Amino acid sequence: MKFENAVETGTKLLVAAGVTQENAQITSQLICAADAWGVGSHGLIRLPYYLQRLSKGGINPNAKLEVKRQLTTLVVLDGNDGLGHWQLWQAANQAADIAAEHGTAAVAIESSAHAGALGLFTWPAIDRDCLTFVFSNGPAVMPAWGGSTALLSTSPLAIAVPGKPNNLIIDLATSTVARGKIAAKAKSGEPVPEGWALDKDGKPTTDAQEALMGMLAPLGGAKGFALAMAVESLTGGLVGPQLAKGMPDMFNPNDDSAPQKISHLVVSVNAEFIDDTHYERIAKLQNNVTQSGSRVPGANKLHPMKLPGNIELSLAPEVTAELNHWSDKLGI
Repeated sequence: MKFENAVETGTKLLVAAGVTQENAQITSQLICAADAWGVGSHGLIRLPYYLQRLSKGGINPNAKLEVKRQLTTLVVLDGNDGLGHWQLWQAANQAADIAAEHGTAAVAIESSAHAGALGLFTWPAIDRDCLTFVFSNGPAVMPAWGGSTALLSTSPLAIAVPGKPNNLIIDLATSTVARGKIAAKAKSGEPVPEGWALDKDGKPTTDAQEALMGMLAPLGGAKGFALAMAVESLTGGLVGPQLAKGMPDMFNPNDDSAPQKISHLVVSVNAEFIDDTHYERIAKLQNNVTQSGSRVPGANKLHPMKLPGNIELSLAPEVTAELNHWSDKLGI
């Protein structure tokens, strides 16, 4: 499916589910951009889950992003249980605008929903020569190091530093693997590799369905857990209102009517103000990396709002079938 056709399909489905045209288009563009980036675990495979939650009340299609508190460089927003993609995109733009003028900015969103691949939301800062950090939380799927009870989400984070010729974009979960990859395996009926996951009793498993309802191991053991703990503290702890433990799960049909109240945090800094010659050093650093035979993380992650419409997205047959099902269901 071509990128432009996928965006159009996603937009129509979201509008049919009650989302405004503008918010549906931004959300669909970002969902499809994840597929274009090669992050299919956060692409169109997720759209049926969003549609189901929209239909059951777990996501508010009419949500407004409202300012709760505001200082010059600090903004706290209430997502009112709306879709995370358009809300985090708006917050990222707001943080970048403030940082470009005042040097630094932090914008937090409480009571939002899943926003997909966080690296997408670094581009508003990159556009304004700002570096940025993006954090989010989700339902508990990761135990504390040495524990056997799920306490933390995959605790994803993204970091971007504008550069030339390439931007550095780091986008990762602090679990061994992103949960969306488990969901993709469960949908296709494939097993997961050993070491990825634990079942609900804390025992290692390669059964994707058990893994989806079970737990994920932290990335890098105790250090990965410490990093995940930091992300959860900055989101569920600081922003709130919901910690990972006890948060409704989009992959559990029994939770479809319960808002997740996910929190996001964007921190942006005016990189050019720190030193307008930083691009020279960044370029040298990137050259050192490529000359060593490696690659710059995120160098191929193009601007999600400027992707060519003729890019061909590789979608699993199961994903296409789900989209067709929802098209029929919503009368598209």
